Amino acid sequence: MNIDVLYRPAHSMARVELSPGEAIEAEAGAMMGTTTNVEMTTSVGGIKKGLKRLFGGETLFRNTFRAVGSSGEVLLAPSLCGDMTVLDVSSGGWFLQSGAYVASSDTVDLNTKVGGFKSFFAGPGFFILNATGQGSVLVGAFGALEEVKVDGELIIDTGHIVAWKADGKLEYKVEKAARTWWKSLLSGEVLACRFTGQGSVWIQTRNPSSYGRKVGLMLPPKKG
Repeated sequence: MNIDVLYRPAHSMARVELSPGEAIEAEAGAMMGTTTNVEMTTSVGGIKKGLKRLFGGETLFRNTFRAVGSSGEVLLAPSLCGDMTVLDVSSGGWFLQSGAYVASSDTVDLNTKVGGFKSFFAGPGFFILNATGQGSVLVGAFGALEEVKVDGELIIDTGHIVAWKADGKLEYKVEKAARTWWKSLLSGEVLACRFTGQGSVWIQTRNPSSYGRKVGLMLPPKKG
């Protein structure tokens, strides 16, 4: 499998080249097009797993695209305007922010983890996604993507986090951005994530929640 990310960083698209019999799983709605020999199947993977996907910020269904008879091609894109990158899962796995997942090799195991308050930024229900196994995972961002190396401690606004290494060398803790909740609210930076240890964190240059609030203020009021 070969994945090329094109048109970076504003309106990225991924071109996935599949060998005969090879398959890639993708979030529902991510597919732009395929060659005619690529077969698509849709699954939930059980009610429990499907519900965990919803709580983790994913769609209920996931599509599998498999090249049949000869090599095939799949075009994928995230729902928000921004960049994408391919992460190697084989070297310890990755934690993903809710909504960052676009697609993955069918050999990658994607689980929804409950993290309590420490994963508050992961979305409704306090869930994050954990990609393990072998292969690659394609993640999307709102805005451009930047890889940040942590060696010691680093604090990042939770709305800008996309993914971080899950090999046990990097610990994380969500905390108030300022010393008190009141100051945190006034600053507009309510929650921040403190990473400790050594590893990689991928961040996005735009915050989807902040953007949504800004656009919401510009919309006309609803009519009774």
